[in-house]
Amino acid sequence: MGPDKDSDMEKDLPEAADGAEPASLRLLRRLVTTLLVVMILGLITLVGLVVIRFAHPPAPAMPAEITLPAGARAEAVTRGRGWTAVVTADQQILIFDATGKLRQTVPITLDD
Repeated sequence: MGPDKDSDMEKDLPEAADGAEPASLRLLRRLVTTLLVVMILGLITLVGLVVIRFAHPPAPAMPAEITLPAGARAEAVTRGRGWTAVVTADQQILIFDATGKLRQTVPITLDD
């Protein structure tokens, strides 16, 4: 590209009468500024989500193994701090400690 092409390109550019930027350049500048703002807001949002996600304490640990009594079939499981509860098909709640040892059996009675 020689100097002739540059001078030809300059001649082809529209100029405003008072020396201000052309409308297309103003539009482009606004679009780029808007894109910059959206990218900054997106980055702030992502950083905020990562901080919020890692600020929560970890979930309680599950025992490595839970052995149900003979004939029991689990229907639901819930965890707490230091314990795990298993609801069985025969309407009992089995509460295990953090090591997986059975601590308590609670029968479920339903009012008919």
